[in-house]
Amino acid sequence: MISPHVHIPFNKLAEHASLLRKRQLNLEIYFSGNDLDTIGSNDIRRAEEILDYAPSLSFHAPFMDISPGAVDSFVREATMKRLNHILDIAGLLKPKIIVCHSGYEKWRYALKMDWWLDQSLLTWQPLNSRAEEIGVKLAIENIFEDEPSNLKVLMENMRSGNFGICFDTGHFNLFSKVRMENWMEALNPYIIELHLHDNDKTSDQHLPVGEGTFDFKKFFFLLRNKDCIHTIEAHTPDKVMRSMVNIDSLTRIRSD
Repeated sequence: MISPHVHIPFNKLAEHASLLRKRQLNLEIYFSGNDLDTIGSNDIRRAEEILDYAPSLSFHAPFMDISPGAVDSFVREATMKRLNHILDIAGLLKPKIIVCHSGYEKWRYALKMDWWLDQSLLTWQPLNSRAEEIGVKLAIENIFEDEPSNLKVLMENMRSGNFGICFDTGHFNLFSKVRMENWMEALNPYIIELHLHDNDKTSDQHLPVGEGTFDFKKFFFLLRNKDCIHTIEAHTPDKVMRSMVNIDSLTRIRSD
């Protein structure tokens, strides 16, 4: 039986502390830029107290305005500062994986993937070396990609077992123009985490697993031999619990 992580903002840990402990939930903790501007040692100590039941942890790095492949050196410098701050916190709270966004949008880079790739490597190579020293992996999440080639090229150029993919089902459902099999063929060897949520293809609704149009039966079949972190990205306690029930049912079908 899968014991998924549950996405929660850092600033909501105290509010939901009793539920987290009662359910013994594994967590993916999201840190916004505002969190990083205000977080201090007392906040980290309070988080350690809330997490004293020893859950499995992953982090989600800030993503608004973050651009690891920025051509502008000042923008990339700001991105590095944010991501290094996340690594500082990772050294204290010890997550297994930090999920980050690639910042790639094909029209922004005028369909010139090399522009983005060259700058991305300047960002990710030193960050990944530091992450490996800390003992945490980095995972790049698909966002606006309509096919997987840029993510595959990044993985091939990084050539690191500490650096992988977080496959997001909701973003695939909303933006992909190619079949799920194309994504799995390109990225399956690199997938180390899943973001599990659903939508009806009209917006990024973060519905419970199985309550939109994404084909989870096919997805779990294609990933039937994949050992990775499963993270629920439904944004209310009720939707999280419904997702857990649905995932349990779907993964039992997969194993039958």
